[in-house]
Amino acid sequence: MQFSTLYYTLLNKPFFIDVRRIEAQAVLIDKFLEHDVADMNDKKLSDSKPLPRIAASALAGSPGETTGDFAKAPKDSVAVIPLRGDMMKEGTMCSYGTEEIAAVIREAADARNIIGTRLDIDSGGGAVDAIAPMLQAIAYSQAKGKPVVASCDLCASAAYYVACQCDRIVADNSLSAEFGSIGVMMQFPDYAKYYEQKGIKIHTIYSNLSDWKNAPFEAARRGDYASIKAEQLDPLARQFQEAVKARRQQLDQSVDGILNGRMFYAADALKYGLIDRVGTADEATSLVRQLAADRRLQAYSSRLDVNV
Repeated sequence: MQFSTLYYTLLNKPFFIDVRRIEAQAVLIDKFLEHDVADMNDKKLSDSKPLPRIAASALAGSPGETTGDFAKAPKDSVAVIPLRGDMMKEGTMCSYGTEEIAAVIREAADARNIIGTRLDIDSGGGAVDAIAPMLQAIAYSQAKGKPVVASCDLCASAAYYVACQCDRIVADNSLSAEFGSIGVMMQFPDYAKYYEQKGIKIHTIYSNLSDWKNAPFEAARRGDYASIKAEQLDPLARQFQEAVKARRQQLDQSVDGILNGRMFYAADALKYGLIDRVGTADEATSLVRQLAADRRLQAYSSRLDVNV
């Protein structure tokens, strides 16, 4: 049931996400709860609107981008794949899931005439479990010698986690593009007062042999957040930081907040090493082609060395 999946994810999972998106999701949840959502249970966005397969042709005389099947793309084309909105692992009625997007990245990597991918990112982040499918798909493309370049407007939290695994990160404009929010948060509602007003008392009973089960969450319900921070959130935040430091070796770690949730507009993001350049989506496409050509040259040189 797609609505159940969305509702569970929003209310129960840790997020790499900009707080502005969390507040928007809270409104979304309230709207869902106010209406009958039975007809939404089995619907996904991709059921009615398949994820675009777009190829930007490198051939003279056919500039720009055209919608189409990767298998029918002209030679030396660049796949353009969107990662937009709040990231969820599974597709819902509101957005494509990262499993679906990752599948399209792999499809592009397997296509004979696709030389690389421009990943168009406009996202404030999302659920932690939405990240792994994207990282695996990006690594798959790179292993096949096909670079992935992130072309970004808003690129925060989980979206930046994905972007930093790409071969390059490009701000697609100098006005609104933002980067960062490297951190993790969790938010869940406490319905105790609501149920109490309805005359409903909830009994939660644990086995004598299960005294550690859900302990951080039970403590959080009592207003003690130390355990949930130490056991649930801090390990994820630490892993996020290490991933960024490993991939962005030019990162200026002396900048206050750069690894602790601060956001930066494009000029400062470039200055401090969060991104590689400020340009346009078309420039990001050209960069994919340049990187693909460099890899072909390296592969050719390696074969010559072996033959010699």
